[in-house]
Amino acid sequence: MNNSFSVIIVTWNALHHLKTFLPSVVHSNYPNFEVILANNASDDGSADWVRDTYPSCKIVTYDNNYGYARGNNMAVKYAENEILVFLNNDVKTDPDWLSELDKAFQVENTDIVQPKILSYEKPRFFEYAGASGGMIDRLGYPFCRGRIFDHLEKDEGQYDEQLPIFWASGAAFAIRKDLFLHSGGFDEEFEFHMEEIDLCWRCLKMGANVSVQPSSVVYHLGGGSLNAHSSKKTYYNYRNSLLMLVKNLDRFIFSKIFIRLLLDGVAGIRELLLGKPKNTFAIVAAHFSFYGRLGAYIRIRKEMKNKFTIKTPGQLVYPRLIVFDYFIRKRKRYSDLEGLK
Repeated sequence: MNNSFSVIIVTWNALHHLKTFLPSVVHSNYPNFEVILANNASDDGSADWVRDTYPSCKIVTYDNNYGYARGNNMAVKYAENEILVFLNNDVKTDPDWLSELDKAFQVENTDIVQPKILSYEKPRFFEYAGASGGMIDRLGYPFCRGRIFDHLEKDEGQYDEQLPIFWASGAAFAIRKDLFLHSGGFDEEFEFHMEEIDLCWRCLKMGANVSVQPSSVVYHLGGGSLNAHSSKKTYYNYRNSLLMLVKNLDRFIFSKIFIRLLLDGVAGIRELLLGKPKNTFAIVAAHFSFYGRLGAYIRIRKEMKNKFTIKTPGQLVYPRLIVFDYFIRKRKRYSDLEGLK
């Protein structure tokens, strides 16, 4: 029996993206799914165009731009189906992407699944936001099967095996609705970036399973919410990464965060030398924002330790330092790394 999917697309003033990418989603070759447009108070006619062009879509319009995390959380209560799919508004989907996701969910104990994410502009290459499944190293640095930092591999079928991963990309992933609700959903304080890694980490500590289904394929443009070179994106990435570590690290929390702060300082100096002072200031601002929230997140950490008693699955954590291996050892490809399949 087929699973039912609720595809949620958060959008803000992105009519141009909806005209380009929404048709592929609506015309997916699958018998049981709905599309929910979570409209973050757009004033560009997005809701009217979708209502007129695709009346089957369910439109939820908010009174403000609530960002990715809260925008998706608010939309979930309108979802009628058993599996939620969070999809960016700049993603083109393969006609059979939902059918292939359904195959993954037919397997017992499958809870979260990411499709293979390729570049919309360069379809033979992986896309930055997720590639063929996300992983982290022992300091919490995220990377992907097919993408380490800014190095994107060509898709030659090298990561076409369906297997467990640490995190699924917020650009496109599916999760059982009951698990999403029980986990508490996205951390709305994050607003943008890292919220999906935080969610998956939390779910792993609840005993859930996260996997990639490479036979399900989507094509991501990227930068639909924040430009890849935006200092605002830099701010959210650095701040949210630190908040995520406070919440989820099992042990050595302060020593690991101290090392991350030092490495962030090195990154800030590097950005300055590269002629990107706005990114340096964004990293500094991210740190001050983190310090301001540290007390609250330590309290959240204590609450989570009482609620989620399972440790982080060690087999899904890269035992080395990805920063060292990438920049010093020049290991650019996921297949070059040691200690991970």
